[in-house]
Amino acid sequence: MTLRTLGAISLTLVLAACSQTPTGRSQLTLFSDQEINQMGDQSFQQYQQKLPTVGGATADYVQCVAHAVTAQTGSGESWEVKVFKDDSANAFALPGGHIGVNTGLLQVAKNQNQLATVLGHEVAHVLAHHANERVSTQAATQTGLSVLQSAAGLEGQGGQQLMGLLGMGAKYGILMPFSRKQESEADTLGLNLMARAGFDPRASIDLWKNMEANSQSQPPVWLSTHPSHGQRIDGLQAQMDQALQLYRQARDAGRTPDCQRPG
Repeated sequence: MTLRTLGAISLTLVLAACSQTPTGRSQLTLFSDQEINQMGDQSFQQYQQKLPTVGGATADYVQCVAHAVTAQTGSGESWEVKVFKDDSANAFALPGGHIGVNTGLLQVAKNQNQLATVLGHEVAHVLAHHANERVSTQAATQTGLSVLQSAAGLEGQGGQQLMGLLGMGAKYGILMPFSRKQESEADTLGLNLMARAGFDPRASIDLWKNMEANSQSQPPVWLSTHPSHGQRIDGLQAQMDQALQLYRQARDAGRTPDCQRPG
């Protein structure tokens, strides 16, 4: 089979697997929802095996915020919410309906609105099928490099060095910038999601200022899978008018969450 034929087959598969995110951006999704949900289930099980969970008032508070946010997804899905004893300021949402929040995040997210900023962002990743997109892009990239190496006869030390350079080019030219697009998209979708739940979107700016103060020096943006804190804040401010309109509509509709942060 020629390189041209392989390329045509690959292109056909990619075109057949194209879909769109809620913002209208085209994305590559090679895996079924069932497969992605199974990956999420397995990842959440592994995470629970590594870290102890926290209950009581802390868990009640996080679940209160999480359930208010997920009620606005329109999926009708029941989300499992766990708090993990870990000092890192981190949270995540996984396909299959799982949310995890580290206790360290509660030292940075100072109130329910700031916590809703993070949870809205993480749930937005799931709603936009970013996990499917990421593993699909990685799978397609790896397959493409393997096909190129075989078809072009890149054998021996010289070939390995060239493939190494191609791999680096794929990593920094495709995978990481793609992740930054996902992060920015999740910021926008998550901001609207928290606002529809009745949380004040203006708290998102304070949250990222807290994150910036809490973080160590960041790598150059082109070497990072995430936008800089300043870029995030600028993006959120650009979307704030729309988010505030959704927030006011939510409050008028009686969505006024009052999740009590434990003392």
